[in-house]
Amino acid sequence: MGAEGEYTESRSRASWSRRTASWWLHSRRVPAVLKSRRLAVQALKDLLVACALSPFRFLGAVVRGLVVAGRWWRSWVRVADYRAAAEQAEKLADKFGDIRALALFRWKVTGAVVAVIITAGAVLDLLYGHWVLWIGGSVLAVGLAVLGRRKDGSPGRTAVLSGPRTLTWTMDPQVLVDAFRDAKLIGKDETLRLVERATRQGDGWAVTVDLPATRKAADVIKNREALASALAVDEVQLTVERVRGNGGHAGRVALWVADHDPYGTPPQRTPLLGVERWDAWRPVPFGRDARQRRVDLPLVWTSLLVGAIPRQGKTFAARLAAAGVILDPFVRLYVADFKSGKDWYAAGQVAHRFMSGDEPEHVLVLVDWLVELVAEVQGRYRRMQDLDDTVCPESKITPAMSRDPHLNMPVTAIFVDEVQVPLEDRTPLEVQGKRLTAGEYVGELLTWLARKGPAAGIVLVLATQRPDSKTIPSSLRAVMGSRFALRVMDWRDSNIVLGEQMNTRGYDSSRLLASHKGVGILRPDGQISAGGELLAITVRTYYMPNEDWRVICERGRALREAERTLSGHAAGQHSSPVLDYAAVARAIGTVAERADRVGLPEPLASVVEWLGVDLQPGGREFVPTAELVAELEVDPKAFGLQMGEVGCKPTRNRVVTPDGVRQVRGYLTADLRAAVVRLREGGAVDGEVIEDDR
Repeated sequence: MGAEGEYTESRSRASWSRRTASWWLHSRRVPAVLKSRRLAVQALKDLLVACALSPFRFLGAVVRGLVVAGRWWRSWVRVADYRAAAEQAEKLADKFGDIRALALFRWKVTGAVVAVIITAGAVLDLLYGHWVLWIGGSVLAVGLAVLGRRKDGSPGRTAVLSGPRTLTWTMDPQVLVDAFRDAKLIGKDETLRLVERATRQGDGWAVTVDLPATRKAADVIKNREALASALAVDEVQLTVERVRGNGGHAGRVALWVADHDPYGTPPQRTPLLGVERWDAWRPVPFGRDARQRRVDLPLVWTSLLVGAIPRQGKTFAARLAAAGVILDPFVRLYVADFKSGKDWYAAGQVAHRFMSGDEPEHVLVLVDWLVELVAEVQGRYRRMQDLDDTVCPESKITPAMSRDPHLNMPVTAIFVDEVQVPLEDRTPLEVQGKRLTAGEYVGELLTWLARKGPAAGIVLVLATQRPDSKTIPSSLRAVMGSRFALRVMDWRDSNIVLGEQMNTRGYDSSRLLASHKGVGILRPDGQISAGGELLAITVRTYYMPNEDWRVICERGRALREAERTLSGHAAGQHSSPVLDYAAVARAIGTVAERADRVGLPEPLASVVEWLGVDLQPGGREFVPTAELVAELEVDPKAFGLQMGEVGCKPTRNRVVTPDGVRQVRGYLTADLRAAVVRLREGGAVDGEVIEDDR
C-alpha cells in the first residue's frame, strides 16, 4: 500500500506540474518574456543595452528639449500667434504697432525673469552651497528630457528600422501601429497585437503581429509597398509573410526589415560544390531568401518553368536544378539547348541525350525525344500494374524503384533551354493524317509529359526568355508545378510565369531591380525549406559559373561510371529513339482538334477553351461577364481590362434568369470569334499592331 500511495502521490504532483506549466504558457497575464528562455535572454540583453545607452539617450533628449524650448520661446517673444492672426485678417499694417509693443514687453519680461533666476541662484548658492545648483540643474535637465522625448522638430523622415546595429534594439510598438494605419491596412481606431516583440535576426529586425479581427495577412502582403513607404524603407528591405500552421492564422503576419539591400552583396556559390553526390529525391539547394534562409527546390514529382528577359540569370537557375540530378548517378538526363552556346556544353558528359542548336532539324530531334518519352511513360504505367503493393504502393515511382536496374524506371530529367524556339517553329508535320506545325506538336507533347510524367519519374524543366501568351500555351503553363520568374517586362509576363492574378496578390517580378541578377520570385509546388508552406517567395539563386558547372558535370560522370549507369550520348551510344507515333497520338489526343486556341493571349484563350462548341456559329449568341468570371475564377476588373486589350468590349443584353428577364453585361460570341480571327491573322487591336511571328 505504501508503494502504491507514493506512486499515486507522484502522479498527482506530475499532473499538477503539467497543469501549472500549461497555464503559465497560455495565460495572458504572464508576460511573454517569462514563457520562453529565448525571449527571457533577449529581454535581459535589451535591459543591459538600455542601461549602457541610457546616458547617451538622456543627453540626446536634453538637447532636443533645449531646441524645442528655444523654438517655443522664440515664437512667444516674437508674438507669432498674434502676428499670424493679423496677417490672416489682412490687418497687419493696422496692428503692427501693437505687435511691436507687445514683443518689446515680452523681451523685457524675459530679461527680468533671467535676472531673477540668476540672482536667486547666487543667493541660494551663497547660503546653502553648490548642491542647490546641482539639484536645480538636475530638475531642469529632467524637464528638458521629458520635453524632448518625442524628438520634436527633427527634420525629415528617417527609416524606422534602418541602419546597421550591433546591439539589440526594441522597436516602439506604436511606430508599427502608425505605419499600418498610414498604409491603410488597419483603421484609425484599430491596433495591432504583438505576438513576438522585435528581435534581431540576421541583418535585420523581425516582429510578428496579429491584425485586428476580419483583417487578413494576404492584404498586407499585397500592399507591401505601401507599408514599406510608411516605414520609410525600400520595399526590397521589407519581407512580409503570413504565419501558417498550428502557430498561425489568416490574420497573423511576420515582418522582417533588413538594415540594407539584402541583394546588394555578392551571391554565394552553390553548396553542391562541397558534396560528392546528391540524392535527386531530396530538394536541390536553389538559393537564399532576403533573410539568408536556404531555399531548397523539390524536383521529383513536379516540373519547373523558368521565365525572364535576357541576361537576368535564367540559364543559371535552370543549371542549379540540373546540378542536383547530375550528382545522382541513377538519374537519366535529357538536355536540349536551343541557345546553342556553351552554357550547357559540359552536360554532354552525363546526358543520355544531348542536343545543341536552333535550326528546324534540332526541333525535329526534340520531337523524336518527346515521342520516345511519352511512350516510355506509358510503358512504365503498364509495368506498375504488374508490381505488388510492397514494391509499388501507388501508381507512383518510389526511390527504390528508380534505382532498381531490373525495373528500368530511373528518374528522367528533361531540360529545354530557350523553349520558345521549338514552340514557335513552323515546320509542317503530319501526325496520323493531321497536318500541324512542329511547334504545336511540341507544345502538346510537353503538356502531356508535364501532366502525366511526374508520377512516372519524369522531371520537366523549361526555360524561356519570352514568357508571353503567344509563346507558352496556357494549357502547358497550367500543368507546370513550380514556377520561377526573374525580372520580366511587365505584370502580364509575370503572371504568365507565376500564374493568373499573382500580381494582385503582391507577387510581380516586373518590379524586381535590373541590378539584382539572379533574383526572382519562386512559386514552389509544395513545401520549401525557408518559411514552410508559402504561396511564393523572393529568392536569390546561388552562383554557379561555368568552371563550377564543369566540375559538377565531371563529378557526375565519374559517379555514373562507378555505378555503371552511363548511357546514350555520354557513353558514345548514338542510337535513334524508338518511336511509335500512332500510340503517342492516341495518348495525347487529336492535336488538330485543340489547336484552335494556340497563339491566343489570356484570358481570351481560356474563354475560347471553356466555350468550346458554344462559340461556333449556331451556338450561344451572348455570354454574361459574371458567368465567365465565375467559371474562370479571375478578378472581374482585371478580366475586363485584359479582354479590352485584345479587342473584346462588353455590351449589355437581356437574359432570362429564374427571377425574370434582366439586362446584364457580357460579350457577344460573334465579337469573340472576330477577335480570334483578327489575332491569328496579325491584325490590329484598338490601334495596336499585333506582331505575327510567322
